[in-house]
Amino acid sequence: MDGIADMGGTEGWGPVHPPSADEPVFAERWQGRALALGVLAIRVSGRNIDAYRYALERLDRTGYLGDGYFGRWLNGAELMLDDSAILAPDAVDARARNLRGEKVAEPPVPEPNRPGYTPAAPGSLRTVDAAPAFATGQRVRTRDMSSPGHTRLPRYLRGHAGVVELIQPAAVLPDTNAEFLGENPQHVYTVRFDARELWGGEDFAVTAELFESYLEAAA
Repeated sequence: MDGIADMGGTEGWGPVHPPSADEPVFAERWQGRALALGVLAIRVSGRNIDAYRYALERLDRTGYLGDGYFGRWLNGAELMLDDSAILAPDAVDARARNLRGEKVAEPPVPEPNRPGYTPAAPGSLRTVDAAPAFATGQRVRTRDMSSPGHTRLPRYLRGHAGVVELIQPAAVLPDTNAEFLGENPQHVYTVRFDARELWGGEDFAVTAELFESYLEAAA
């Protein structure tokens, strides 16, 4: 889906500040806990990392940007727990209000509805019997496609031509795995794009790892 997370190539977000060498991993203690809660939420909800990314994509502007990076992790974890009915909608908000001294009724704990996800193997790498459809050095074009669900094909690459630099190991397709429609493993390619092809202007290269179903041969 074309959510708030797909901001690559867009403007108006201000300057990018790279981290300094002495920057701590977690500036505040709660940030480490937020990371841990995100990992725990994946396990408790019976979901996977692709479903977590899909949850992040479905956050609104405040949930994704306004609450900061680690706030985003917490919001995504809450949405996944809502999806699996581990939490009732608004349960976290009600608990927070009660902790602030307000007297509000908390929603009853729902009956969990986990997806029953069982991966075919550990991790995301898989073996595909079919040979790769594209070769190193071949010119390819990304499909001009928009999915109503999760996809790892960025908007700024759609419909543009590039060259295959490397054939990566096959991996689970996030588009289907995020919604438990099957792992659908595919070959993955590192594709190099000329920045002028994408945006015009400066002459530099952009590389992206793209699944086979995102690509077609280009003249």
